[in-house]
Amino acid sequence: MDLRFNYEPKSGYTKILFPGGELLNYIEFGIIKLSQGEQYSENTEDNEVVLVILKGKCVISTNIVKWGPIGERKDVFSGKAYATYIPRQNRYDITATTDLEVAVCKGRTDFAGEPVVITPDKVKVRSVGNGVWTRNVYDIIDERTPAGCLLVGETINPPGNWSSFPPHKHDIENPPEETKLEEVYFFKIQPEEGFGMQRLYTDPGLEDEGFDEALVLKNNTVTVMPRGYHPVCAAPGYSVYYLWILAGKNRKLIPKEDPQHSWIKNE
Repeated sequence: MDLRFNYEPKSGYTKILFPGGELLNYIEFGIIKLSQGEQYSENTEDNEVVLVILKGKCVISTNIVKWGPIGERKDVFSGKAYATYIPRQNRYDITATTDLEVAVCKGRTDFAGEPVVITPDKVKVRSVGNGVWTRNVYDIIDERTPAGCLLVGETINPPGNWSSFPPHKHDIENPPEETKLEEVYFFKIQPEEGFGMQRLYTDPGLEDEGFDEALVLKNNTVTVMPRGYHPVCAAPGYSVYYLWILAGKNRKLIPKEDPQHSWIKNE
């Protein structure tokens, strides 16, 4: 089962992951790359869509509203994001006012929402963890934004640090202990020649066939987490960024920690 994919930058929209098979039921993920002055248009159909501006500036319009120019980052390590939420059964148009890279996060839903722009001042910043497992988490689309299935944000690991730690999972619908959400990560590394690692694993002794894999993370790597725990670490000297996209029927993030490693919170 392939859990790691690579984005090769090219003009227009590159679809990287989509629903179907054993990996994903809700999420489609891809990247829009435009040069200054270029445009891209799409109908959302049965998906709600979150557009996260990774770098550059653009004008985004829907059937009923127009935003922009929005965006101010030169890269994902340079401040908080601009993003938009676009509901199902809408058309959106993007016009690049500078060279542009936008993450496209889609989720299948029957929820009929309203278009929303998320400016950097609306992005919630959390410092999570302690010591070498400290990282900054940026909540972009959370429960403050009415939506059908998607939760979207960003995490940045300082050099040598871990995130998604203690390891957690969210693959069983058992509230209030845990909710079932599939997840996709999109990585950037600074400097780009660096790397990180991710471990994906399930509890031992499961009746179904589990897995335990270590993945090398490079600039523009994409990983998918249909189930299991999924901690991430950055190599010394290199910062690791990842955009995270979660989706599920119950739009609440209630993760369950791996009990073997939860002791670290008491240190």
